[in-house]
Amino acid sequence: MDNNHALNTALASAREDYIASHPESWRQFSAAQQHLPGGNTRTVLFYEPFPLRITSGDGCKIRDVDGFEYVNFLGEYTAGLFGHNNQAIRDAVVQALDNGISLSGHCQDEARLAQLICNRFPSVDKVRFTNSGTEANMLAITAARHYTSRQSVMVFRGAYHGGLLSFAHGTNPVNAPFEYLIGTYNDIEKTRQMIRSHTADIACILVEPVQGAGGCIPASETFLQVLRDEAREARIVLIFDEIMTSRLAPAGMQGYYGIIPDMSTFGKYMGGGLSFGAFGGKSEIMDLFDPTHPESMPHAGTFNNNVLTMAAGVTALGSILTKSRLKALNSRGNELRSTLNRVAAQQGIPIQFTGLGSMIGIHATVNPITSIDDLEQSDDRIVELLFLDMLKSGFYFARRGFISLMLTIGDKEVTDLINAFEHFVRDRKSIISQD
Repeated sequence: MDNNHALNTALASAREDYIASHPESWRQFSAAQQHLPGGNTRTVLFYEPFPLRITSGDGCKIRDVDGFEYVNFLGEYTAGLFGHNNQAIRDAVVQALDNGISLSGHCQDEARLAQLICNRFPSVDKVRFTNSGTEANMLAITAARHYTSRQSVMVFRGAYHGGLLSFAHGTNPVNAPFEYLIGTYNDIEKTRQMIRSHTADIACILVEPVQGAGGCIPASETFLQVLRDEAREARIVLIFDEIMTSRLAPAGMQGYYGIIPDMSTFGKYMGGGLSFGAFGGKSEIMDLFDPTHPESMPHAGTFNNNVLTMAAGVTALGSILTKSRLKALNSRGNELRSTLNRVAAQQGIPIQFTGLGSMIGIHATVNPITSIDDLEQSDDRIVELLFLDMLKSGFYFARRGFISLMLTIGDKEVTDLINAFEHFVRDRKSIISQD
């Protein structure tokens, strides 16, 4: 039996085992399809043959409707940084509830959270809140277009800046109708040429310092510096999408590299696990939204400053997310990535772990990865087989191959994951090995 056939057979068997082991998840998924398209209201959570239905979470573990418990290495795609029931955040939210929901005005915590963000990130003189990272990026783009009186938005293939700004395959039918220039991530010369050829049209460059949904691929420091230099020279607004990456260092990737954009966008974990988004930057740009000015741009949103998120965010950023905790978390992620790559290389299997700090991507290729173009030869069957085998062993991460460590993940959980991966390699090496 050749490896290709053996891999297909093993994957089919793993899928059958998954279906047989999760009858209640299947039943609830089927029932949900009556009122939700495909039983789904969040595309990223869907995978074949059907996704798990999760009932509860505690610390770093979650439980599904069939009674299985998993160590959660997905961490809600970076939003679940604080674990499933951080007591300080719970207390802050309960206090906010006790004081009343939807107070019809400004609350005290919105100014406190704004100060914490401005003090933490060097690009942010002033900030405004939204309900999601998607909104934050949409408003940052709109501000840049108004500020520069230009129209085009430069992004990079593989980028994900929210549900209405997705470029995994170049264009997307639901994307907001801006004028886009789509470059190649980490390609310095092509990027420089594109910027210089369209200087008069480009309002902003929107970039993730580490592409998250695009494969957890870090930008090189040189690439980011070229963006900074070219944008400054051409009077283009440089926007760092730090919705995910702001958790990789105390001052985000802008602080890590000392490369300061004109604007930054935030979201995910920063609301303590509640719905949150924010965009900020230089005063001269952000003051476009100052309602005390007669020509200001409007920015509404009933829940922009909702009391629950504001209270949770103040506690999360102000009390929990210290420099030492972030350093320890990202060191743990780097060590985990290095160990997993070493195991894969020693055993000669085509699996590679990318990323930076506490964000890790999983790819079935040994080729160097600097952009989404390098993932075309990745064998998705191997990634799925790893996902199903690790799930059976009690470890949960994204089906597409993405890990995001939570603060509640400790040395034991990391060691157990490594041991489970080594077991996977021993069991599956004969069908996935390049030998």
